[in-house]
Amino acid sequence: MTLFSLDEATLVLGGKKLFANLSLGLTEGDRIGLIGPNGSGKTSMLRLLAGQLKLDGGRLDRQRNLRIGYLPQEIVLTGGRSLLQFVRETVPGRSELEARIEQLERQAGNLSEGEAGAAGDSTGESAESLSLAISSELVDLHGRLDHLEAEYGDHMAMRILAGLGFSPDERDRDLGELSGGWCMRALLGALLFMRPDLLLMDEPTNHLDMSSVGWLSGFLKNYGRAFILISHDREFLNEQVNRIWSFEPEGVRAYTGNYDKYLHARAEERVLLSNRAKNLQREREKAQEFINRFRAQANKARAVQSRIKALDKMEEVHVHDDHDVARFTFPPTSRTAKEVLRVEGLSKSYGSHSVLRNINLSATGGEKIGVIGVNGAGKTTLLKILAGELERDSGKLSFGAHVNAGYYAQHHTDILDPELTVLQSVTQIAGESSSNVRTLLGSLLFRGDDVKKRVAVLSGGERARVALARLFLSPHNLLLMDEPTNHLDLASSERLADALTTFDGTLVFVSHNRAFTRRLATRIWNVADGDISTYPGSLDEYLASAQSDLDNNNSVTNATRTSHKHRNDKAQRRVQAQERQAKAREENQLRQRQALERENQHRALLRRLRPLRERVEKLDADIAAMESEQKVRSDLLGDAGFFCTVEGDQVLADYTQAQERLERLRDRRRVSVRELEAATTSSGEVSG
Repeated sequence: MTLFSLDEATLVLGGKKLFANLSLGLTEGDRIGLIGPNGSGKTSMLRLLAGQLKLDGGRLDRQRNLRIGYLPQEIVLTGGRSLLQFVRETVPGRSELEARIEQLERQAGNLSEGEAGAAGDSTGESAESLSLAISSELVDLHGRLDHLEAEYGDHMAMRILAGLGFSPDERDRDLGELSGGWCMRALLGALLFMRPDLLLMDEPTNHLDMSSVGWLSGFLKNYGRAFILISHDREFLNEQVNRIWSFEPEGVRAYTGNYDKYLHARAEERVLLSNRAKNLQREREKAQEFINRFRAQANKARAVQSRIKALDKMEEVHVHDDHDVARFTFPPTSRTAKEVLRVEGLSKSYGSHSVLRNINLSATGGEKIGVIGVNGAGKTTLLKILAGELERDSGKLSFGAHVNAGYYAQHHTDILDPELTVLQSVTQIAGESSSNVRTLLGSLLFRGDDVKKRVAVLSGGERARVALARLFLSPHNLLLMDEPTNHLDLASSERLADALTTFDGTLVFVSHNRAFTRRLATRIWNVADGDISTYPGSLDEYLASAQSDLDNNNSVTNATRTSHKHRNDKAQRRVQAQERQAKAREENQLRQRQALERENQHRALLRRLRPLRERVEKLDADIAAMESEQKVRSDLLGDAGFFCTVEGDQVLADYTQAQERLERLRDRRRVSVRELEAATTSSGEVSG
């Protein structure tokens, strides 16, 4: 089933045409990777589909009642509600149900206050009927809310939040206390809990640590609905998508498969087009040679004209241009002492919270050290201390001879003045001629008047390139980089990895990008529980070592318990069976409580219905008695002799008055029956 389709669509933003005459469609089960350079229109495409932008031409058709969830790159969440409340609010229809229940309960309370004064008159009867209708609707609404609770339980919300790094005691934390990165995690968790028909994610891993990225990857693999994903993490993209939409120089193109298959298809396409263009050029040259050679010969005139027509009709084949990608080049570095840095007894706390405790580390020249750990473990704190941006509480930090350290901050506002221009931001550090700086900025795609833009108006990717430019102009032989691929597009991230691979200095970096870390790291520092463990080797070797340590620990434990294995297995199975039985009992007790509650509500409703039913029955009896009396009067009036007497005049007057009363009774019965039918719908009764 098609979820949405673009037909001859055109989108212009800020005077730049992002795409024109685009026709694309997305169906259930599509997992789209949206790729392209920074500024090509990826985010604008998501905003268009989310309803935040409008087309400048063409059509966008969405499936009726399509539920869309959108995760932007930046967001600010207001306080006044807890983390769990925020996630629960995304349940489809829940807020409306709760609001309606609250409204009806208020109305019921108001009616209860006024019942005593209105009892016994027609106003009291109307109030009672309204109260019954309210009770009936409340029963229905609570049933629907119970269904939502079963489908969207708090346990599921907490499981998602835990996967994204939130601890159980943070469920009641006010949103206003969360940092920007944790707000993004909260919104991502809410969207995953919501399970929209179409999920739009703009760099969802930007604010996640490596552990949370792994969890999200596993979650999305089992996510049974459509999504569109923008990501600079090649490994993450390859794991998740089955189609690619790519912003290419010739327009937006669609490819089947993941990112690696896209690269292969694109390369094959380029080769085929190049070969086709070469063959056509050879045909043109041969045709032109024939024309030039025989143009003047009359006996070849027909053949020459045929060649001219063939040339005119010959197709034009355009070989696709490559994207203009930033070029990253680190200058040669000076030699340093073998030991580049040493940390001894380093500790750092924020208030009563101890982040790093008695840390001892060293780095050797030429190493590329990947710093990993969950968010909040202290990775950024460590880099800031090494860079001199943050004071340590205790311990020693020393650098080897001739070390010149450069620092790349995760948040560029930490090091960039928003009021300076691009050119000023770089020359402030470089102290070089303007022409050299402009050449460097040109290689980073800042050309012409781009260098005059203020930092405040730059995109995240542009700010990242300015921060990198400041590093390139100094021969740093120690680089401290905190999430260097954040805000870069995929191609730029890989170019940066290329440059760092050939960098001949020492690199200490934090990155959630698994492909980036796998490619670069020659040593791992794992930050956890205030301590830092070091592992020689790549990320994969570290992961294998960690798994091996876990397996060995399990083996040792098992070896010491070999004689008890059978008994322990039986005990474990018994415990598991007891847990299953306990869980089943709890679920059964819950079902029984819910059934009892529904039964009590049903009985209460029936008690409230009894007066209304008795009123209908009394009206039926009154109407039947009056209809009998009217039949007698009608029979008397049917006698012409009786009709002309004085007594006949009185009977006629009585008949007329009684008929009016009878119609009023019938009207009251119709109203009462409708009220009874409305009130008894939820109880499953049939009224007559």
